[in-house]
Amino acid sequence: MAYLSPSSIAHSIRRSRALLPGLLLAGGIAALSMWSGEQAWLQDHGISALTIAIVVGIVLGNTVYGRLAGRAHDGVGYAKQKLLRAGIVLYGLRLTLQDIGQVGSAGVLIDALVLSSTFALAWWLGTRVLKMDRATTLLIGAGSSICGAAAVMAAEPVVKGRAEQVAIAVATVVVFGTVAMFLYPALYQWGVAAGWMPLDEPNFGVFAGSTIHEVAQVVAAGRAVSQSTADAAVITKMVRVMMLAPFLVGLSALLARGTGHGGGGARSKITIPWFAFGFIAMVAFNSLQLLPAAVVQPLVQLDTVLLAMAMAALGLTTHASALRQAGFKPLLLALLLFVWLLGGGMAINLGVRALG
Repeated sequence: MAYLSPSSIAHSIRRSRALLPGLLLAGGIAALSMWSGEQAWLQDHGISALTIAIVVGIVLGNTVYGRLAGRAHDGVGYAKQKLLRAGIVLYGLRLTLQDIGQVGSAGVLIDALVLSSTFALAWWLGTRVLKMDRATTLLIGAGSSICGAAAVMAAEPVVKGRAEQVAIAVATVVVFGTVAMFLYPALYQWGVAAGWMPLDEPNFGVFAGSTIHEVAQVVAAGRAVSQSTADAAVITKMVRVMMLAPFLVGLSALLARGTGHGGGGARSKITIPWFAFGFIAMVAFNSLQLLPAAVVQPLVQLDTVLLAMAMAALGLTTHASALRQAGFKPLLLALLLFVWLLGGGMAINLGVRALG
């Protein structure tokens, strides 16, 4: 057994005391958010605990948190960084490799094409056309192309974005994901009534799962059409979520090459997102079905707690002045990406189906 010196024990105690106030604050917001997220009205409208956590965090961060920051700063920072990475790893317990088989090669190809085209378009529009800062651009691109707020938070350590940049990206996901949640079912019903809807219910579910931002929003939109639509949408969305880890590794390599700087391609050190490999390992482990559901479910709940605490911490450190300074451009970028997901995503779905 390793020997712990009195000085190391004292240091650990001081560290724990420094972290406790901030962790309790983030944990309290997470608990409130999870309770709120279970209310029927919010569930019906696809508003998840993560969304509520960042909203509550932003409200408190711009009102009372200033008086608490001195004591809570360390714990809030810990939640925003360490707990986030742990939450991303545990997120793998929601997925299995068998999910890929359920959507088939066509579904995987659709997800890959939607992800890559959306992120590439975000990078080009944001940095070249709208002249936005790179971090905000890439975070909005990650949230739009993969899995909403979770992707934004996972990309933050690679992009090295500031709290307000992350909050801006999450806000765009909330706005346009909510719009999609109501628009997609209406679009399907309108298309069927007009006789031009080219997709049946399951294939429309694949379209929804490959293009709508958040998992909760995908569930709500799919159920508004039919159960078969919801099933296909969720599976497709889960496969899209599984692409998060290779995406982060690829993004880190691109940033290390200086891509997007326009500064002659100077190289920098690659930031290896080790938590992404932990995410993949957790998906692979979960696919073996070695753990009973009675164990997996509490771990999934723990994961929600960790991610909600991270979102709460992000909100607490986000200042309204920084959001106002961001201006109209981030919202415009997210709008253009939303239009692409709707129109371009439909074209990709139809094109892959036609080839198959």
